[in-house]
Amino acid sequence: MPSADTAAPLRPNGRPLPRRAVMAVVNRTPDSFYDRGATYAFEAALTAVDRVVAAGADIVDIGGVRAGPGEDVDAAEERRRVVDLVAAVRERHPGVVLSVDTWRAEVGAAVAAAGADLINDTWGGADPELAAVAAEYGTGLVCAHPGTLEPRMRPHRTAFEDVVADVLDKVLGEAERALALGVPREGIVIDPAHDFGKNTRHSLEITRRLGELTGTGWPVLVAVSNKDFVGETLDRPVDRRGPGTTAVLAVSAWLGASVFRVHDAAGTRRALAAVERLAGG
Repeated sequence: MPSADTAAPLRPNGRPLPRRAVMAVVNRTPDSFYDRGATYAFEAALTAVDRVVAAGADIVDIGGVRAGPGEDVDAAEERRRVVDLVAAVRERHPGVVLSVDTWRAEVGAAVAAAGADLINDTWGGADPELAAVAAEYGTGLVCAHPGTLEPRMRPHRTAFEDVVADVLDKVLGEAERALALGVPREGIVIDPAHDFGKNTRHSLEITRRLGELTGTGWPVLVAVSNKDFVGETLDRPVDRRGPGTTAVLAVSAWLGASVFRVHDAAGTRRALAAVERLAGG
């Protein structure tokens, strides 16, 4: 039986989630690695939200800054891209869990005030005030492991003595810090952050040993959709990584992951249903 049942129930901002929750990505960026800006315009982003909610997404994760290197996006521009969209989605889809991918405390405060339930701190505490913002507003918080990188940097010859041990040390420390600051335990998620500050070998090792993270009792988020380690493993460009992504997601679900951040909400929902049936629950 997968170890997902060992994870604490997840209720960001008091909103209950299923034990395996689909987090759909909607980026308001003109330079997204996956869709090349297809959802950058406000109406296009709102339509994309409608589509993923209809496809079965439990969480919508809105981002206003490309994860990798690219044009400089200051806090004011990031707020412009995400705050109004969060407010519109909150009104349009009152039942969905709304997440925003940001590392900035000032952006976190703005989106929480606009209706966000979860702050997805992909860069793992780069702004130490962000966890305090989550505590102040009662939102959930994703505690991630970006290695030693600062936001939007790419790894170069990254090395770990034991990548999983390093991940555990970082994310558990961030989770306990968030808890001490007052972030509700049921809103805290840990994320090994595949490919962030890591090479393909590291990301594969994390996937193989994901049970060590899920065994901590904290809900685990996996964000592997169409990532470079999938492409490099299978020698596939970004638009042909779907089957590899699904395989990694299924393995992660079997090993106990709780949240799956993806571009294909409908396909992921079907894959998770298959895992549920195999698990007998």
